[in-house]
Amino acid sequence: MAGRIYAITGAFGALGRAVAEAAAAEGARLALIDFAPKAPDGLPKDALVLAGVDLTDAVSAGAAMDAIADRFGGLDALFNIAGGFRWETLEGGSYESWPALYRMNVLTAANAARAAIPHLKRSASGRIVNVGANAALKAAAGMGPYAASKAGVHALTQSLAEELKSDGVTVNAVLPSILDTPTNRADMPKADVSAWVAPADLAAVMLFLASEAGKAVTGALVPVTGRV
Repeated sequence: MAGRIYAITGAFGALGRAVAEAAAAEGARLALIDFAPKAPDGLPKDALVLAGVDLTDAVSAGAAMDAIADRFGGLDALFNIAGGFRWETLEGGSYESWPALYRMNVLTAANAARAAIPHLKRSASGRIVNVGANAALKAAAGMGPYAASKAGVHALTQSLAEELKSDGVTVNAVLPSILDTPTNRADMPKADVSAWVAPADLAAVMLFLASEAGKAVTGALVPVTGRV
C-alpha cells in the first residue's frame, strides 16, 4: 500500500477519518474530499485536503479528481464514503427526502467514480470501494428513502464492476450495519454498542478491497455487520 494514491470522499466523517488514518499508517498518499467547508483538526499530515466540494455536481467532482492527479501524478483507488441518512416513514415523511438521499448517496458516488475512472484506468491496480448498507437488503420501517438510495449504490457497484473488468479496475461495496459513531450513540443511547461495527474494523475491510491482495474480488457486496 505504501505510495499508493487514495481519494476518500466524506473524509471528514467518522468512517472517512478511520480509512484515512489506517491508509496513512500504511504509507498511502491521501486526498481527503468533503462537502464541509472546513477541515477538522487531526487529519493525516501531508494529505491533500479538498473541503467544500459538492460531489452532487459533476463539474465539481471532476475538478477534485483532476486536482488529485495533478498533485500526485495519478490515482489508484477511490473510496466513496460521502452520503447521508434519514429515518422517516413514507406517510409521515417528506417527499424531498427521496431525491435528497439519492443525491447524497447515489449521485455523489456516480459523479466521483465517473471523474476518477480515466485516472484509475492508468493505474496498475485501480480500485473503487463504495459504501452501501446492510439495511438496503431488507429495509425496516422508516428506512424507505435511505434503503432505496443505498440499493442504488449496490446496483451502481455491480454495473461498474462489469464495465471496468477489462480495464483491470475492481469495484466493490461494503455493506455495514450500525457504525459505532458519536452520532449513532447519541441517537440510540440504550443500544448495545458492543454489537456495532467499529469504523476502524470497516476501514480494514475497505483497505483490503483496495489492496493488491483484493485484486480477484470485483462486483462484490460485502456485509460487515458485527453482531447486529
